[in-house]
This record gives sequence, structure tokens and C-alpha cells, in this order.
Amino acid sequence: MSQKKTELLHQQYLKKLSRERKTVRVYQLLIFIAFFSLWEISSQQKWIDPLLFSSPSKIWNMLIEKTMDGSLAVNLGVTLAETVLGFILGTLVGTLLAALLWWSPMLSKILDPYLVILNSMPKVALGPILIVALGTNMSSIIAMGAIISVIITTIVVYTAFKEVDPNYLKVLQTFGATRAQSFKEAILPASFPTIISTLKVNVGLSWVGVIVGEFLVSARGLGYMIIYGFQVFNFTLVFLSLLVIAVFATVMYQLVELLEKKLIKSNQ
Repeated sequence: MSQKKTELLHQQYLKKLSRERKTVRVYQLLIFIAFFSLWEISSQQKWIDPLLFSSPSKIWNMLIEKTMDGSLAVNLGVTLAETVLGFILGTLVGTLLAALLWWSPMLSKILDPYLVILNSMPKVALGPILIVALGTNMSSIIAMGAIISVIITTIVVYTAFKEVDPNYLKVLQTFGATRAQSFKEAILPASFPTIISTLKVNVGLSWVGVIVGEFLVSARGLGYMIIYGFQVFNFTLVFLSLLVIAVFATVMYQLVELLEKKLIKSNQ
């Protein structure tokens, strides 16, 4: 096959990919518009209870009101800081624990049943204990954001460490590599895809942990706005908080995907 024909086929393939991306974006936009239009019409026509389900126009008006008085920025800032700290803490501690388990097979055998038990336990049930132990402050909420993801991170990353091809380790050991060097040169790089996948899962888990923590203890944050909205029967405030959470959780997820692309590109 001539080089010219190969380039032509490559260009056609790229155009096909571009068309597919545009088609996907168009359908995503149509679903978005259809959902909010139907919601607005249903509320105005009272096909659904406007008090209970509010409407996009009321939520938009409240968004402007809360933005203008600065209360949304304050509450969003608190929740965002707690979530990012809980996310980083949970991921770091989980990865370090996984490394420790890989380092010591004996410790891994001893702790294996406890990890299974802790993973099956609903972590949000530990909320009241954390509040008593750490106090009714930001620390207990960050701990909630971290603890909800740390066990699953440990299990998933440790499994990835174990599944690295043992032939890599044998080659390194043949050349006299220590266990630390084997971990740095073979185990950790080979597990990057799994660690990145875990980060994506942890984004959602950290938001859940922090929002539950704010339900229990906080006087600020998006979780507090949701609880306050329920208490005063202001469901527009509840929906506004939920939509803001959805937007910023998506932004965090996209940032993790960007990190993934950069890591993959740097390893190529």
C-alpha cells in the first residue's frame, strides 16, 4: 500500500472519529435540554408538585440570589476544601497501606479478613464515632471523606500490585535489585492505570463522605444547605445544592481524567 493511500485512510479515520465525537456531544446536549425543558414545563403545568420538585427557573433565580449575596461561594468553598482534602488523604493512606501489604506478605495474610470486614461495613455509620473522637469541626468531616475511600483504595491498589507480572520482578532481582527498587521500577509504574481508576472512584466517594459528614455536624457547606432546605421545606435550595455538587464532582472527575492522559503520555 502506497504512503499516499495510507495517509488518506488515516485522514478518513480521523474524520470519522471527529464526526462520532460531534454526534455524541449533540445527543448529550439534546438530552440535557430535553430534561430541563420537560422539568420546567411539568412544574409550570403542575404535572408535578412545584413545591416538592421546584423548577429550573426557580433554581436559576436562587443561584443568582445566592451568588450575589456570597453565601453560595462560602458554602461551596467549605465543601470543596473538605472534599479535596478527604480525597487526597483517603487515596494517599489507601495507597500507602497497599504498599505496606505488598511489602510484607505476612502482614497481608494477617490483615486480609479485617480488610474484608471493614470494606463490607457501611462507613457512614462511623460518622457519629468520628464526631465524638475528633469533635464537631472540619476535621471530622475530612475524616469522613477519607475513611469512606481508604479501604477500597487499599484493596484495589494492593490487588493491582500483586497482579504485576512476576517475571518483571525476577529480571530485576537477577540484576540485584532490592525490594524497594523493584517496587519503584516495576510495581508502582505498572499499577498506575489501576491507581488512576481508583482516583476516579474516590472522587464520588469523597463527595458522599463529606456531604454525609456535613449532614451530621456542619453549620456550613453544601451538605448543610441541603439539610437546611429540608428543614424549612425549601426544595429549590436542595436542588440548587445537588446541582452544584453534580457540576463540581464532574469537574473533579475531568481533572483526574486529564491527569490520567498526562501520565499515560509521559510513560509512552
